[in-house]
Amino acid sequence: MTNLAELVHWFEDKNKVMIALSGGVDSALVAYAAFQKLGDSAIAVTADYKTLSEEELRTAKQVCSEIGIKQLFLDYDELENEDFTKNDSNRCFHCRMELGSHLIELAKGYGVEVIVDGTNIDDLGEYRPGIEALRKNGIRSPLLETNFSKSKIRETAKLIGLSVFDRPSNACLASRIPWGQRVTAEKLTRIELGETIVKQLSKIRNVRVRDIEGSARIEVDKKMISVFDDVILKQITEKLKMIGFATVEVDQEGYKPGKINVNV
Repeated sequence: MTNLAELVHWFEDKNKVMIALSGGVDSALVAYAAFQKLGDSAIAVTADYKTLSEEELRTAKQVCSEIGIKQLFLDYDELENEDFTKNDSNRCFHCRMELGSHLIELAKGYGVEVIVDGTNIDDLGEYRPGIEALRKNGIRSPLLETNFSKSKIRETAKLIGLSVFDRPSNACLASRIPWGQRVTAEKLTRIELGETIVKQLSKIRNVRVRDIEGSARIEVDKKMISVFDDVILKQITEKLKMIGFATVEVDQEGYKPGKINVNV
């Protein structure tokens, strides 16, 4: 049995399933497999919890449209959760615990017994307290249970024609703020707008603008750093200062997930 067939088969004995769907390729593949097996008994849910970018929301809608799956939206404000906004090393845990409780509540109303997400085997190699929170809420991970790696997910998504197959991995906007520095609406807005500006002017798809106490540190893949010549960097700096950043620099070490925080 191929990986995709195995993933589709995973849903064989499930009556009704809810998929926590972001705008990324992982949950998109899970939603595709669930819909193949269950049709309208598979429901995608996207949480608009104020730390997800508009770009992610748009992509999530596009993915559901491509698959043909029904999509629901959870609308709540994580910034009202003090455990989240204080931004310690357990921020992701508090985020996912809150998400899990909202998903469980929503699932009850739709008669859903199984909630799934897009966690895969590559996620286990990183510090991911959010995964522990999802487990506590009984949320399952079909990609993990059928041994999918990130590269296999992208390969399969391309094969079946999902437009997000090569979309750069992303994380919530709060991940751009170092632990210990409070998460605020102002910072999140500045970060989201900053990343849009950098993407537009540099034509680079995978961009992080880290907000380090009000200063912008731009991270891109190391091989792309040369794109930031004097002209482009000057344009970016001017625009980022206009939206509130005090200073602007390009991280010469290049992008690495979660590099502003030390794993514990």
